[in-house]
Amino acid sequence: MEKKRVLYISQEISPFLPKSDVASAARKLPQGIQEAGKEIRAFMPRYGCINERRHQLHEVIRLSGMNLIINDVDHPLIIKVASVPQAKIQVYFIHNEDFFTRKATVVDGDGEYFEDNDERAMFFGRGVLETVKKLGWKPDIIHCHGWMSALTPLYIKKLYKDDPHFADAKVVYSVYDNGFNKNWDPKFIEKLKFDGFEDADIEDLKSVDFVTLTKKAIEVSDGVVQGSESIDGAITDAIQSSDVPFLEYYSEESCVKPVNEFYDQIFEEITV
Repeated sequence: MEKKRVLYISQEISPFLPKSDVASAARKLPQGIQEAGKEIRAFMPRYGCINERRHQLHEVIRLSGMNLIINDVDHPLIIKVASVPQAKIQVYFIHNEDFFTRKATVVDGDGEYFEDNDERAMFFGRGVLETVKKLGWKPDIIHCHGWMSALTPLYIKKLYKDDPHFADAKVVYSVYDNGFNKNWDPKFIEKLKFDGFEDADIEDLKSVDFVTLTKKAIEVSDGVVQGSESIDGAITDAIQSSDVPFLEYYSEESCVKPVNEFYDQIFEEITV
């Protein structure tokens, strides 16, 4: 029997960034799930604040070289990789000089959210999916962590739904309390249309704040995990009013077993 394959798409992963709910879960789960017998791949953005020398990042030439068009502008896609030796896992990094060279993650030196976080999220999600295709690796479960990955379930379920790499994949979205307080560009919906989305798929994204974006990710996912001990009440209400399978919060120390069982439950229920 072939091993199930789990793709992790995360806004942050420790130790490449400081510990947070997102970074810790996205570091703990790939290792634990791999040790439980599944095959994994993990991706995150290559923010400019990551110390490449300390973590020994290097470019994967055979995976780099693609261009992604975001809002009618060509952006080269560069793929880097590094290992977490004590975990025996590799992490792939999505890089582009326009989006991820700045020495910060999602806010500037004054704590203001970057104006182009919408395009950065688009580039990150599409960059992961295109790289996975180039790897020739077909995931069974795709687990997204953090709002930088929140668009990815929408891409998988709408634009990539007929792609043989993703057509049968089940998407899990982890909800955290790491929101943003600045609405995305009012032209964001036009950017999505340029990518090929139909009006009906994105009509509720005309004005995007953190709650709206998270609700959309929940709506199109096959399972939802509560990643932080407390989350926004409006998001809790959205989960409770949804039919999407839900896994309650488990601490970092105890999350692997219930999440692994949740993957199996979702895969078995939806493929029966």
